[in-house]
Amino acid sequence: MNDINEKTKVYALLGNPVEHSLSPVMYNAAFRELGLNSVYVAFNVEPDLLAEAVQGIRAQGIQGGNVTRPFKEAILPYLDELSVEARLIGAVNTFYWEEGCLWGDNTDGAGFIVALRRVDFDFSPSQSVLLLGAGGAARAVGVALALAGMKNFTIVNRQREKAENLAKLLERLGGIVSLRNWEGANLREVFSENKLVVNTTPLGMTAVDQAGPPIEEKWFVKGQLVVDLIYNPLETEFLKKAAARGCQTLNGLSTLWAQGVLAFERWTKKEAPAEVMATELQRWL
Repeated sequence: MNDINEKTKVYALLGNPVEHSLSPVMYNAAFRELGLNSVYVAFNVEPDLLAEAVQGIRAQGIQGGNVTRPFKEAILPYLDELSVEARLIGAVNTFYWEEGCLWGDNTDGAGFIVALRRVDFDFSPSQSVLLLGAGGAARAVGVALALAGMKNFTIVNRQREKAENLAKLLERLGGIVSLRNWEGANLREVFSENKLVVNTTPLGMTAVDQAGPPIEEKWFVKGQLVVDLIYNPLETEFLKKAAARGCQTLNGLSTLWAQGVLAFERWTKKEAPAEVMATELQRWL
């Protein structure tokens, strides 16, 4: 635990639930490594009290922080300014102060790309991606992949309107998009057509629903890269099914680490101790 006194700078995570989060572990290790008198705290915010929570950030002098489910989109009206990435994605995962204004940024997409580059994924236009979900995380991943050069997207989501909104965004970025629902008879065939499969939903998270998305093991195809943005547990049921079929799998820890490095540098204007942050995450899992 970092020493806390009257000069300690406070950074915050806003979400619900937050009990599973490893962000405090990662960021507090970074503060200790750099000798900064700062502390990172997770706040479990009731869904109908987000406005009051942001007002508390302003009133209490919180220096910056992160936003997680279910507030990545809901927080937008309560911020003063948005970065280009946050405005394009329509969701925020990071907030910070700049010249007296409370800014919202999104480092999720950039962090996801860093994670995929570490496993040598090919972002060529000929590759295709299947996105499970159409919320803020899906928007961040989809936009980042489109900007990295991918063109072919399939979105699976229960709420048609959200999926259509994401499709329009990706099409504006040059993407070719098809939509499916979870009950579609051709969902299995869709799986076999995609080199990259990404679960952006909270299904499978320890604090939500450990069963994971309603996907059958036989749908996965050997040679696919299957990513789950969840990191607690490290190996979700979704990833276990993919691994059993010979797929390459990647959990959400790499993305958490990469986006965390970017967010830390945004808040502090200092180079993040990236390896210390990665080591601390591994130590706690």
